Amino acid sequence: MTGIQPPVEEIRALVGHRFPGGNYTIAHWENFLLTECTGADPLPDNLAHPVALFHMPILGAKTSIGEMFKLGQAEGIAGIGIESYEWDFFQPLREEIPYRVDGEIVSADRMQEDGRTFDRIQFRFDLSLDGGDPVARTTVTWRYRRGAR
Repeated sequence: MTGIQPPVEEIRALVGHRFPGGNYTIAHWENFLLTECTGADPLPDNLAHPVALFHMPILGAKTSIGEMFKLGQAEGIAGIGIESYEWDFFQPLREEIPYRVDGEIVSADRMQEDGRTFDRIQFRFDLSLDGGDPVARTTVTWRYRRGAR
């Protein structure tokens, strides 16, 4: 890492940035593979494995991990640290149901910890059914390392 830091105003200005949003359907084959790679047995009644919330919201909101890196002005893959993934379920996830996915940046600020500087950015993705009923929310918090200062 070079330690070059984007202006803190640019980072703070990310709050409120909305992703285009869209729809995502967890296909049966996708759920089967996700479930199998966790070592779990298939769930009954077309229930989808919750691990889908790692990628589904990002793709459904019509963004990408690369775009999330770019927005925070990451200095490469080594410049990102995952602080947390929080999942709230209001209903079970199911296969073959189209979900509406909307996403935005809800928090962005420069932080100092143990003499290190980083930008802490939180992305929130909301999943809902066609009628607007909430299904799940995921809040992803990343640290964009900026080096010591």
